[in-house]
Amino acid sequence: MANLEAYQEYQRIEDFEEDSPPGEEDLLVHVPEGLKDSWHHIKNLDNFFTRIYHFHQKNGFACMMLSEFFELVQLLFVVTFTTFLVNCVEYDVLFANRAVNHTGQGQNPLDRNKVTLPDAILPSQQCTQRIQENSWIIFLLSMAAIFWLYRLVKVFCNVLSYWEIRQFYIKALKIRMDELCNFTWQEVQDRLISLQREQQMCIHKKELTELDIYHRILRFKNYMVAMINKSLLPVQLQLPLLGNVVFLTQGLKYNFELILFWGPGSLFQNKWNLHPKYKRNGNRLELAQQLSRVILLMGLANLLLCPFILVWQVLYAFFSYTEVIRREPGSLGARRWSLYGRLYLRHFNELDHELHGRLGRGYKPTSKYMNSFTSPLLTVLAKNIAFFSGSVLAVLIALTVYDEDVLTVQHILTAITVLGVVITIARSFIPDEHMVWCPEQLLQCMLAHIHYMPDHWRGSANKSETRDEVAQLFQYKAVFILEELLSPIVTPFILIFLLRNKSLEIIDFFRNFTVEVVGVGDICSFAQMDIRRHGNPTWMSEGQTEASVYQQAENGKTELSLMHFTIKNPRWQPPQESSVFISHLKEKVQHDAQSGPSTQLLLSEAPLCTSLQSNESATGPDNLLASVLAHPILTASGLQGRDHHFIPPSTAASAAASVLASLSTSQLPHASRGRPQGLLPSSVHPESTMYRSDRTIIDSMSNSDSRIRSNALHSEFASAEMSLHAIYMHELHQQSSHPQRSSGQWQSAVPMRDLHTNTGFQGHRGLGSSMSMPTVVHLGGWQEEEEEEDEDEQEINSGSTPKQGTRSSC
Repeated sequence: MANLEAYQEYQRIEDFEEDSPPGEEDLLVHVPEGLKDSWHHIKNLDNFFTRIYHFHQKNGFACMMLSEFFELVQLLFVVTFTTFLVNCVEYDVLFANRAVNHTGQGQNPLDRNKVTLPDAILPSQQCTQRIQENSWIIFLLSMAAIFWLYRLVKVFCNVLSYWEIRQFYIKALKIRMDELCNFTWQEVQDRLISLQREQQMCIHKKELTELDIYHRILRFKNYMVAMINKSLLPVQLQLPLLGNVVFLTQGLKYNFELILFWGPGSLFQNKWNLHPKYKRNGNRLELAQQLSRVILLMGLANLLLCPFILVWQVLYAFFSYTEVIRREPGSLGARRWSLYGRLYLRHFNELDHELHGRLGRGYKPTSKYMNSFTSPLLTVLAKNIAFFSGSVLAVLIALTVYDEDVLTVQHILTAITVLGVVITIARSFIPDEHMVWCPEQLLQCMLAHIHYMPDHWRGSANKSETRDEVAQLFQYKAVFILEELLSPIVTPFILIFLLRNKSLEIIDFFRNFTVEVVGVGDICSFAQMDIRRHGNPTWMSEGQTEASVYQQAENGKTELSLMHFTIKNPRWQPPQESSVFISHLKEKVQHDAQSGPSTQLLLSEAPLCTSLQSNESATGPDNLLASVLAHPILTASGLQGRDHHFIPPSTAASAAASVLASLSTSQLPHASRGRPQGLLPSSVHPESTMYRSDRTIIDSMSNSDSRIRSNALHSEFASAEMSLHAIYMHELHQQSSHPQRSSGQWQSAVPMRDLHTNTGFQGHRGLGSSMSMPTVVHLGGWQEEEEEEDEDEQEINSGSTPKQGTRSSC
């Protein structure tokens, strides 16, 4: 009887075909009383965890549903307004090509021929008749109505599903909606892991890890990142005049995901399992032919829908960007990270908010690097175009000020607007006259945040080829808009004529790089960050990896991804092979730190280093990073220390190692998270000068505000710690793969400089770490008391500008 009562506490899992791996269909799980009707045994954990993440990132139920509602309204508005403009406006009257005579009683004779807005709008009956007589308009409206109804149903389903997520946050995670914005994702994730021990959301693992949750959310994105890393996607085009072009748009990416992951005929039989036939080697040719047919059908479908998608893209771009372009014409010259760049630079197991934050920190140095390249020919043309256009515009404005009736002249407002746009565009091609060209230093500063770059960029930062490759990752907004407009036309041809040729490679990739993980399902093997299977010997994995060249991740992605995930998730316990790699890296850091500058010296240089980078709002983590990047330059330039003794030259690797070696567990709240190394330097306690003001503020805050401040501070230090690891590991990689180029090219006597300031170094070029005696070099705007300034230094310090058409160089 006792055994029967004990057995009744267990519940047999049903619907195992949705989430139970093979061999565990009859698993019995203990369900405590009171939790049987709760969030036990969630059938689709991929969707569940993804919705939890999106719910947190989009700030809760109200914001998400309001956004969904306005998306429906936007679609309805675009279709309705476009139909109205095409069928219900009399443009002959609007453009005064046909006279209008108002003959009503009391009408002023002077206003009888004046055109009003209602005169140009057709009556509703006539407008309806026009629409009914045009079968093409009826067809387009029908297609739009079907799509809008589909979106409406989808929004209704999202309301139901996210209401459930809202209840989950309140009841299971104990997070109120008014407090949601105060919680970081790591805190939400910690509560999810704790809840798994109580409610068994995943029925075939007793405990979830951070990596399990990331794998569920990023299952397909990790595959995309890996295919980009192995150059399987995207398809590159060779175009006349433009050369090698990487074309990847939202529409093309959507087609890739539809073909590979979740569309009809895709490789996955459900959200978490690759179809078994794609795991076998015997019928790879047959499967490649089958995939080729699927790609062909998808390409033909895109070709059929091309006119409709193109019309929508044009209309949406027109309504979205026209007003912005009119108000700020220079916005088209702004840059943004391309879709290809986001995938190329993304770590394995990196969530969207982590990627956006990292690339956001790298935006300014990358913009400065790209803006440092100018065309002398375009500069001359732009200056003259701006002069002539400005002259005409000045006359028109003067006439308008003298007599406002000038505005009634036909096309005068159009001329003023066009001339203003031309002047704005022309000025965007004119570089800052105080610009100093330091591409190598800007590229290194950019590397600290983006973490990845090809080996051939090093030492070639001043070449146009490197600049063009960076432009593929960091494109003009105008290029982004143009690519999205061309996407409906180009996508079918890429699918039909180019992607089909890679069918066999795709089949082999999914067979060779898919592994099954208990409690997770099939994932990309690169996402495990397994050093033994996918490590690269030139990235500190020598002796620890068994990977062939085909199995190795490119550009150190396995090693850098492992370090990034470890820093972002300090409670995660890596597997043995990964732990060995991390321990080896820490030992190497400790060894190199002995020959590097002290952390106190680096921190004492922080104000100078941040001023060299013109980072006025630098925080503590920014100061550390700036010190590491600029210290080799200062030592190579012969800068004296506070004791008036010369500081021995050092490299960025040794400076980074010194800071990393000094990192210890933070004393701020919530800092102790089970890590052997934390985020704050051990030599810089919260009570020290550098952090005293922050600590005082924290102590004066409420508990909630203190936690928010602490989380923000630790997040910044985690980012800085990863940036230091990226710099250090890239330096060691160069020493391993190119010993003859070890670090001399990157440590020449040239300053980190903001390209938009007129202070700078006066340095000797070509000074490296091999020099026998440091040479005293004056800093722009500074002087040594013992020596006099020469004529050139006087010009710089007095603020005089270089001659027109010249550009200073580091």
